[in-house]
Amino acid sequence: MPIALITGCSSGIGRALANNFKDAGYEVWATARKPADVAQLKAAGFVAVQLDVNDSLEVDQLSARLKQHGQGLDVLINNAGYGAMGPLLDGGVKGLQQQFETNVFSVVGITRALFEPLRRNRGLVINIGSVSGVLVTPFAGAYCASKAAVHALSDALRMELAPFGIRVMEVQPGAIDTHFGKNASAQAEQLIAEGSPWWPVRDGIRARANASQDNPTPVAACAKAVFDAARKTRPPALLRVGNGSRAMPLLAALLPRALLQKILMKRFGLTGSL
Repeated sequence: MPIALITGCSSGIGRALANNFKDAGYEVWATARKPADVAQLKAAGFVAVQLDVNDSLEVDQLSARLKQHGQGLDVLINNAGYGAMGPLLDGGVKGLQQQFETNVFSVVGITRALFEPLRRNRGLVINIGSVSGVLVTPFAGAYCASKAAVHALSDALRMELAPFGIRVMEVQPGAIDTHFGKNASAQAEQLIAEGSPWWPVRDGIRARANASQDNPTPVAACAKAVFDAARKTRPPALLRVGNGSRAMPLLAALLPRALLQKILMKRFGLTGSL
């Protein structure tokens, strides 16, 4: 029985992917950070593992457990992540560090920890990026930067892991119907404060936090597209799926930068002086 390990399976894309792989006969190791979510995953028939991707001890324990299982690893999906929203300078270095720890550093940490099982089965690594790493918007600087980093890391890993028979596919979703927008809005509200220089444009910050829910693609459709691509003999290096996943990169590529920035500044309330 092939084995797939997916991080961030409490809801959204991670949980939908876990369902897809389980239905296809995979033994799915589904991880989540909160004990209540782990319990739900176990009840649903997954090999449920409590995992904070930023906790090196838990990562090492997962690695040891999988190696002891002795069956290798066919698919690793680095899905765990969140979107830090708000002015970049308001979040500061601490906010940037937290965003990168979860969205970027964990990709390397988890993949490194599971390298030997992946090598044994000549497995596939799937990194969940975002079109936000291609088209950068205001009030999502940390998130956009983290996903741009995921893109660069995926390209590097694809070349470096190829001699070991390990393939790497990056997924860049557009707007997907998940809890991402709700969670991003909550993150933004924690940062919005009257003392911020950007207080007058707080509605623009809120609009950016909710932008991922503008006509979103159903999460089941997104997961099915990723699953189908993963099952190909030669999975694509890059898969874009969901509303805006092709249009946004096209805009970034074709529009003059000054014009694109002008459009984005107007969209999120950054016209005029503050």
